[in-house]
Amino acid sequence: MEEVIEVDNVVTPVVLTLKIDNSQPIELSDFVGAFTSLAREYRTQIRDNPDYEDDAQIYVKEVRKGSIIADLMPVIASTAPIVAQYADQAWQAIEFVNKWEERISGLISGNAPKDAQKSDLDTFSNAVAAIARDPDASSTLEAATFEDGKRQVRAAFKFNSKQAVAAEKTLKSAYQQLEQEKTDTRERVLMIFTRSDVKDAPNDKRSGERVVIEEISKKDLAIMYASDLAKERIKHEVREADDNIFKKGFVVDVIVVSRNKRPVAYKITEVYEVIDLPDEE
Repeated sequence: MEEVIEVDNVVTPVVLTLKIDNSQPIELSDFVGAFTSLAREYRTQIRDNPDYEDDAQIYVKEVRKGSIIADLMPVIASTAPIVAQYADQAWQAIEFVNKWEERISGLISGNAPKDAQKSDLDTFSNAVAAIARDPDASSTLEAATFEDGKRQVRAAFKFNSKQAVAAEKTLKSAYQQLEQEKTDTRERVLMIFTRSDVKDAPNDKRSGERVVIEEISKKDLAIMYASDLAKERIKHEVREADDNIFKKGFVVDVIVVSRNKRPVAYKITEVYEVIDLPDEE
């Protein structure tokens, strides 16, 4: 028989197992961070799937002796039939471990996530902190399913202390880059759209829209929204205004996001007014 776990009337046939092999006591904040980082990243993955009704929840089923070994139950309320839920939840858990490996391996190799915000960096900083502070430790994440009462590992990823230290070095550089970006703020500049998009993008993530701010660069660059208020003001003009969005100018405050000292995107922090542009002669 397949082992099926039920929490709040939502069924899950999979378990994520986090194993921390430590040689020294772990600071409480690092211990908690190892779990909250997993939960936050898993919710982010599920939020992008339209087949699920809401965010995923992760519960601790069991903590075993020896090393720190915790079985975590990813619970998702799905609109799909039960049989489909089993297959899809198993796939989601396997995919999560694979993406977790991809992102932490990237940090170990010196590559920070593209367009990462502070909250993203915090997630992975929490994930590696406990291992980086112990000279002889490792962290293993597994996705397992149950068939005929037997636990089968479907995906696994492990990193050690040396790798965790390398990841922290990459994260430190990424934090410093974010701080540098925040200092380049331009106030009350004229922004003109070259590409619009009616869809919403998450705050602090690049949208599909592009604009020109001639005071900063002649090139059109992608935009991000720093707040819901700024996004709603602009999206109103894109979706509901009768006039052509490309014939309007937006007076805004922006943070110039740069890479290698070259502007690559604008983060809109404030929208002051929308003006009609003069017709080109």
